[in-house]
Amino acid sequence: MPELPEVETVRRGLLRHLLGRRLVRVEVREPRLRRPVPAELAPALAGRRLERVERRGKYLLLTFAGKRVLLLHLGMSGRLLLDRPEPFSRHEHLRFGFEGGRRLSFIDPRRFGIVDLLAEAELERDPRLRALGPEPLAEGFDGTLLWCRLQGRRLGLKAALLDQTILAGLGNIYACEALYHARLHPLRPAGSLSRQGCRRLAAAIRHTLEAALAAGGSSLRDFVAADGMLGLFQHRFAVYGREGEPCGRCGRAIQRLREGGRSTFYCPKCQRRRGHWTGGRGRCL
Repeated sequence: MPELPEVETVRRGLLRHLLGRRLVRVEVREPRLRRPVPAELAPALAGRRLERVERRGKYLLLTFAGKRVLLLHLGMSGRLLLDRPEPFSRHEHLRFGFEGGRRLSFIDPRRFGIVDLLAEAELERDPRLRALGPEPLAEGFDGTLLWCRLQGRRLGLKAALLDQTILAGLGNIYACEALYHARLHPLRPAGSLSRQGCRRLAAAIRHTLEAALAAGGSSLRDFVAADGMLGLFQHRFAVYGREGEPCGRCGRAIQRLREGGRSTFYCPKCQRRRGHWTGGRGRCL
């Protein structure tokens, strides 16, 4: 599933190529995605100019004139690609035609993506967006904020980082990588982490995401940027997908464990399991 760096990479591409252009037409070939594409999508957006391209967690928010917002989620295999050739390609479910001949295609082989239409005034009330935690690349994100979010949490650190209500945008890849750089075991109880540990983890999260953004994200199975370019961060993975390979710090073999249906990669020496659950709750000062 595309995570924060991949979605942000797509956002930046759309911002660069489509901002300010008028949407000429919307073609819906397959409306059956994770939830049905709204029937009013085409008539509501056609003729409107794209005014803002934003991201919240893993959601893209394209605001058009008249305060109509196109909400997009790439799901597990979704792509947004510019200027795909005619006719519709396989798994291309929607196509947005902009002035100047630019085209934006929504391609999703597994059809787990979301394409929805909202009024701008509805964004703050939308349950999908309201439930999201803070942005890990926002100016106010630091160890203190992370410590507050983890207090009283019995689940492991890796599971806590994947919980979008605790922190928005992180997924399996970057949670594994950040925990490695912070030298924290993925199963350590989240509520056991000290303020100092939270500062270390927050710094590792920011560093990992910024490095991934600079590399254009990670291209494993499906992800490419809007212009079709592959991300390169997969060549810099410290632990993800490297089971049995030597750790770059200590040489011990990277191990994999299964948790919640996902694979977790870590170094058993650099990320020794410490901490235990005491049942207490700290105060967020």
